[in-house]
Amino acid sequence: MSETGKTAKCGRRSLLRILFSRTMLITCLLLLNFLYLFSVLLDLFQYVPILFGSMVAITAVMELVILNSRYDVDVKLTWAVVVAVLPLLGAFLYLFVRFDLGNRVNRRLIRSSVQASLPYVPKEPAVMEHIKADVSELLPLARYLEDHANAPAFSNTDVTYYPLGEDMFEALLPELEKAEKFIYMEYFLVSRGHMWNSILEILERKAAEGVDVRFLYDGMNAFTNLPYNYPKQLKKLGIKCKMHAPVRPFISTHYNYRDHRKITVIDGHTAFTGGINLEDRYINIDSPYGHWKDTAVMMKGEAARGFTLLFLQMWNATEREQDFSPCLEKPTVPPRSSGFVIPYGYSPMDHENVGEQVYLHMINRANDYLYIMTPYLIPDEEMINALCFAAKRGVDVRLILPGICDHKSTQIMARSHYQKLAESGVQIFEYTPGFIHAKVFLSDDRHAVVGTINLDYRSLRHHFECAAYLYGLPVLEDIKEDFRLTQKKSQQIKLEDIEKFSRFSRLFAYLTKFAAPLL
Repeated sequence: MSETGKTAKCGRRSLLRILFSRTMLITCLLLLNFLYLFSVLLDLFQYVPILFGSMVAITAVMELVILNSRYDVDVKLTWAVVVAVLPLLGAFLYLFVRFDLGNRVNRRLIRSSVQASLPYVPKEPAVMEHIKADVSELLPLARYLEDHANAPAFSNTDVTYYPLGEDMFEALLPELEKAEKFIYMEYFLVSRGHMWNSILEILERKAAEGVDVRFLYDGMNAFTNLPYNYPKQLKKLGIKCKMHAPVRPFISTHYNYRDHRKITVIDGHTAFTGGINLEDRYINIDSPYGHWKDTAVMMKGEAARGFTLLFLQMWNATEREQDFSPCLEKPTVPPRSSGFVIPYGYSPMDHENVGEQVYLHMINRANDYLYIMTPYLIPDEEMINALCFAAKRGVDVRLILPGICDHKSTQIMARSHYQKLAESGVQIFEYTPGFIHAKVFLSDDRHAVVGTINLDYRSLRHHFECAAYLYGLPVLEDIKEDFRLTQKKSQQIKLEDIEKFSRFSRLFAYLTKFAAPLL
């Protein structure tokens, strides 16, 4: 056979191998699938006007529903954009969140527990009478918190301020050792390490001595920090333990509402709160974001009873027999101190944004100065406008935020507000050594808030939070001095610095700002 014939024969074999190969077979099947789908689409083309009209109608109805909802303007705008861009999916997501599917049982339990606690709210009528007679500037807020947050004002309370987590930790351990009746602890984050192990050792020993030791922590810890059965492990040590909103394998809005509180109450006479969780980074052991700056307060006296109430409202939500009698425990010899403390908390289970209202009250009532430390700055426009207006009317408004942030995206979103604030006269500082996790408001040498409440949508709307409102107490001088020292370690961000922010960060902020209410 000639070379030409051999070549032709080999070519035919190669062509046959290609035609009957697996690749060609799959290609043909995909082509047939495509042709089939194309023919189906052609058949459905006649229904396109009907489908389009239906989507327009659904979108219009949903926009009206959103417009007339109880949400704030920022939230309404965000949902309106989502539904307009993704009509069917957006409508489904909105209705899923709006009707709070999966969280109704938890909502009912929390509300029932709060309602059952009302007879035990430790009100002191004499304190309110004193405020009415002699402290008129505190009266509107004291009345609001008592009537709408079941948070009465207390006198006879000594308050100690801790400018660092290490300071609070050093004070906490000996106070736990003194416990005789009960220790109640409620925290957002807890992980094994020097801090928690040191506390756990005392809790185990106290439980063996007969002290009623209870520990409540948020269920998100089961993802990375603690095993899912950790409550059972602590129960073996004699410690009563619960997880708030434990994570289970089904979709629910239940997971959207986290227990962000940080509370320790000892025998009804001593309480701690602030931004400090039970992890080593909070006491600057292995902090991944430079120096970790956080704050807390210890209250000795009558005000500790307010935090006993807050803890039991959460704890008893899942108890068949709800016992609030520890709220009636009074300090044997309460300190005789000046000023007032209002312990308050709030939950996303109602429509009262207590944390935001208190902050706005302080901003709007400030006359001389307003100093704020916060890790995040992603509030609604109402609060940004209030800060700007305060500066424009002559109040010395200063903000200290992190220089190194735990989430880069939150820093970019916070910086998107800098220009408007700076142009209004607000002084902005970033903590150069590391991360600010403190949540502190201070104004006019008379008012302060120290607690767990961040300046972002999640903290102001979706979390269980708590704080202590402090009025006319000597400890306010310590808070002011801490702010001064922290500012010295921080870099002021001026308008010329803001103009140097990268275009990418500005673009990212513009694209994500509308979604902030949903984050």
